[in-house]
Amino acid sequence: MDQSKVALSLSAEGRWFEGGVLYHIYPLGMLGCSRRNEGGAVCHRLPELAGLVDHLRALGVTAVYFGPLFESSTHGYDTIDYFHIDRRLGSDDDFRNLVDCYHEAGIRVIVDGVFNHVGRGFWGFREAMQERDMARTRDWFAGLRFDGRCRDGVSYSTWEGHEELVKLNLDHPGVRGHLLDAVSWWISEFHIDGIRLDAADCLSQDFVRALRAHVDRIRSDFLLVGEVIHGDYRVWANGGMMHGTTNYEAYKGLWSSHNDGNFHEIAYSLNRQFGAGGIYRDLEMYSFVDNHDVDRIATKLRSPYSLYSVYALMFLMPGCPSIYYGSEWGICGRKGRGYDADVALRPAVSVSDLSVGHVSESYESATLEDALCRFSRVRRSEAALCWGNYRQIAVTAQTLTFERTWGMETVICLVSDQPVSQMQNLSGVCDGRYVDILNGGEAFEVRGGRLEIEFYPHWARVLKKVS
Repeated sequence: MDQSKVALSLSAEGRWFEGGVLYHIYPLGMLGCSRRNEGGAVCHRLPELAGLVDHLRALGVTAVYFGPLFESSTHGYDTIDYFHIDRRLGSDDDFRNLVDCYHEAGIRVIVDGVFNHVGRGFWGFREAMQERDMARTRDWFAGLRFDGRCRDGVSYSTWEGHEELVKLNLDHPGVRGHLLDAVSWWISEFHIDGIRLDAADCLSQDFVRALRAHVDRIRSDFLLVGEVIHGDYRVWANGGMMHGTTNYEAYKGLWSSHNDGNFHEIAYSLNRQFGAGGIYRDLEMYSFVDNHDVDRIATKLRSPYSLYSVYALMFLMPGCPSIYYGSEWGICGRKGRGYDADVALRPAVSVSDLSVGHVSESYESATLEDALCRFSRVRRSEAALCWGNYRQIAVTAQTLTFERTWGMETVICLVSDQPVSQMQNLSGVCDGRYVDILNGGEAFEVRGGRLEIEFYPHWARVLKKVS
């Protein structure tokens, strides 16, 4: 069956996320809009992002995930108003037009849903502060008490002790109705395709179920993917809640297996998650090697050569691979401490510079971008790499070989972070003729379940079984 028809068929069933490539933008940072919002004039910066379309297409991007977009005071996660785009970024019309632009280019749009907490400037919290026990929003906020234990003579629950982030009472009908109305508005007004739930593991499970039922009634292919760092992801992602979560377990294994020269770590995680009996085989996992909260991967890795093999693994393993803006060029950034801890991770970068790579002085940044284009292209060409099963074949300290299968299609992936080429014999491979679809179509014959093959340094092979 033609691969494009397979992809189209599954997309219609709501599996478009796993079948795609994600691009992550933190707009307040990238567009240089991070200065505190004091209620000033609208700054029409969002239209600039329409200029990214050609670059995104070249990377094979099928969906863009925007970090916080809605009215806030500082970093975007302290929401003031769920029903308007942050004026530092632009107007509601600006975002509506941008989504239309991306949709015309065949690119879906996912937005941040910050539902665990709001900023102190949120209208409902201001009302509660002014009217105290008489406010209709008095019970909208978890643990809110007017007992003088905190500033302004009040105390309330927060997110991880941050006083500026007021935790919502998601079991309150008024809060739930307000948030679900906002989601309905986002879908009807902006035509977004999904929501990434911030701090998803802090949300009420009952609220997540209600949100899933709500979006399912509106659009059967609407995506809910949550930020979950620790624990069992199935608690939050299952048939009645989110479709998937961020794969922080694999993220850790991806970079540390390279730094430690220990591919057994990432091999263990992938087999536990996606192998026979894997616990996350039915989830739509969000794969990444960096994001707006962690060190840039070019900073995290000890060797710049490992960038190629770490991205190869991310694109070839199960889950939707994500590229964080600028990292396709090897941009660096280390997380700091204190209030400005994340500034280096979320730099201002002009669209024109990002599109042509004038954002990095790291090793062979142009070559890295080309490598990502190749990984993206080969992944999207094969249904087995998008939705296929995972079977580990062999693992050494610096190599991992695994098989992805979808129906009658079989693809074998060989990833190496070794500094030199090395011949190896692999056992347990099905007999037949294979072609390396990543590297010029070199052909191999497997006889007696054994394959003798050369591992390229800091690179990958992708062997498709053709007969």
